[in-house]
Amino acid sequence: MAKWITGGLALLVLLALPALVTRPHHRHVLIMIFLYAMLATAWNILAGYCGQISLGHAIFFGLGAYTSTTLVKQAALSPWIGMAAGAVVAVVVSQAIGFPVFRLRGHYFAIATIALGEIVQTLLINWDWIGGARGVFIPIRRPDSFVHFQFNESKQNYYYIALAMFALALLVTRLLERSRAGYYFRAIREDQEAAASLGINVARSKQLAMAISAGLTALGGTFYAQYILFIDPESVLSLSLSILICLVAVLGGVGTLWGPLLGAAVLVPLSEGTRVLLGGGGKALDLLIYGGLIVLISVAQPGGLMALLRRARGDAHQLGLGAPSRPRLGHDKP
Repeated sequence: MAKWITGGLALLVLLALPALVTRPHHRHVLIMIFLYAMLATAWNILAGYCGQISLGHAIFFGLGAYTSTTLVKQAALSPWIGMAAGAVVAVVVSQAIGFPVFRLRGHYFAIATIALGEIVQTLLINWDWIGGARGVFIPIRRPDSFVHFQFNESKQNYYYIALAMFALALLVTRLLERSRAGYYFRAIREDQEAAASLGINVARSKQLAMAISAGLTALGGTFYAQYILFIDPESVLSLSLSILICLVAVLGGVGTLWGPLLGAAVLVPLSEGTRVLLGGGGKALDLLIYGGLIVLISVAQPGGLMALLRRARGDAHQLGLGAPSRPRLGHDKP
């Protein structure tokens, strides 16, 4: 009961947050937190639960952005239709990618995803029909319209959409945790040979994890395109984007439900803060701080911030700050 009350209060706070945070930059930071939390949650399904460390998720992010943008400009379709189409394209491509790369394991799999990401980025850089290296501008529509997925007068609606997308990714992950597929994913992560010996179809399970992860990531790509109103291969298909998605999940706690949100709540404000303080020249410093945080967390607690929170809660309980223990029943001496 306490969990439901806590969850309800947290939801009310999140829904009321735009009324309390009115400055555009602060709202932008909140939107980026939920966007990257959603992307890290999608990545976590494949890497955290199924054990397949991907460093090429920018492929699916870029496919979502380019598919929806192309349909908006070339066919005058609603971005919402483009979002659904981008998710379908990303799922199809993920299955084509997964068939050969899932034959690899460990760091060989991660290297293969990096190579595929670079190939896709190079192809789009040289594809002039969709903008090539110049990028693509999304037409600005007036007035603001939910149908056209554009809200130029206020970022509030973008905040609620980003929050809803994160909630969707969270719900999918929660359902997977309690499903047969989720148990299969974790079995494969722990020992692939043992899972196969128990009758689990390892290849099919990996492909399913890849499809779910890719589809959710593509939704984020469409959202980013409609939010920024400009995309190019460097912004939506770069290796640094794939690494950042990975870092958010690793910092928060791989294989946990709330870890991606914790990681995003730390890394995104850190990135935005250094960018503002250093006048846009803080990228290298960002990466140094990211690396330092990851090293620190890895040494102190490889399980990430979620593991640190659990350990802190356990220490508090041992010190008598938690719930009181029940009296023992038995034949103890008085």
